[in-house]
Amino acid sequence: MSDPQSPSSYWHETRRPLVNLAFVAPLLLLYEVGVWWAGGGSTSVRNGADEWLRAGLAGLGGRLDCLLPAAMVGLFLAWHVGRRESWRLRVETLGGMTAESLMYACLLILIGQAADGWMRSGEAGPVALSLSAVPWTGIRLVHFLGAGLYEEFLFRLCLVPAAYVALRVLLVPRRWSLWGSVLVTSVVFSLAHYLPPTSDATLLSVFSDAMSRVQSSRELWFGFTFRLIAGGMFGILFVWRGFGIAVGCHAAYDVVVGIVLVSDL
Repeated sequence: MSDPQSPSSYWHETRRPLVNLAFVAPLLLLYEVGVWWAGGGSTSVRNGADEWLRAGLAGLGGRLDCLLPAAMVGLFLAWHVGRRESWRLRVETLGGMTAESLMYACLLILIGQAADGWMRSGEAGPVALSLSAVPWTGIRLVHFLGAGLYEEFLFRLCLVPAAYVALRVLLVPRRWSLWGSVLVTSVVFSLAHYLPPTSDATLLSVFSDAMSRVQSSRELWFGFTFRLIAGGMFGILFVWRGFGIAVGCHAAYDVVVGIVLVSDL
């Protein structure tokens, strides 16, 4: 059995920036091409996290549509160069990451189906995806790929390290900071699914409104809780298995549940 800490081991390889970039690049290309093919760049096709990130870049003066994917690619390339790692890529590593992502997605599906069955036997209803703006399978596929990519980019790659640093600045112990950053970003991830479509209010007040909406609507409790659990799972995968596998799990879950199973979850 190979040493997990060895630079040549699968467990080490899956955390390398270049390997993660190679793994998510096909999804990134499919999503960006799919958006233009389906809607000419229309915001009705783009994933919500994608729109938030683009709005943030626009606020900084970046208005080119290609700027966000270019920024993601540039970040991983800069990270790779900064670590002075080999440019070697192993096909078997990418295949293993695909299999691992599918395995975790299946686990999350089992959790969701079991929870949905339990809720159907009670008073509350199941989780419903808001897909009125994505009416057919091709656009749904594009939408789900974007969720896997940009939600993980925003909530895990950007917010988990930021939350961790903030907790460390507050002198929270390292281990508690790590778990705390996963928990906090999972709550934000779940709440983000209940934000109003547009708002001129401050970010804090918008999330406060989302929390009030969830608290006042009993039928939303299960959806919020399940998304919290899913966000926690994605966060744990990001911390211990890397960005690529978190993206793969998220995208595979959305595609299988939203298209293959055509579930209400």
